[in-house]
Amino acid sequence: MTQYAVVAYDYTDAEALDRRLANRDAHLAGVRELAKQGKFLSGGAILNDEGRMIGSNAHFCFNDRQALDAWLESEPYMTGRVWERVDIREVKLFDPNA
Repeated sequence: MTQYAVVAYDYTDAEALDRRLANRDAHLAGVRELAKQGKFLSGGAILNDEGRMIGSNAHFCFNDRQALDAWLESEPYMTGRVWERVDIREVKLFDPNA
């Protein structure tokens, strides 16, 4: 399994936050399912200086990049036009228990 860091920034139009909130429950349900499968490792919202959600930062573990890309194709924040820019990097996370 390969670990990935995903940093995604939301669209900045006037309706962007409304789209995020409209898709949030479906997004979180999907993340919870990935966590049960051991694929979601950590993550949360990126906040601006006013504390408003403007993006997401997460660590995932997938068999390969194609599996991650396949998940992204159905991710509600992608299909719901929440995330405008997504940066994905392969990482090796530190395990404090190892």
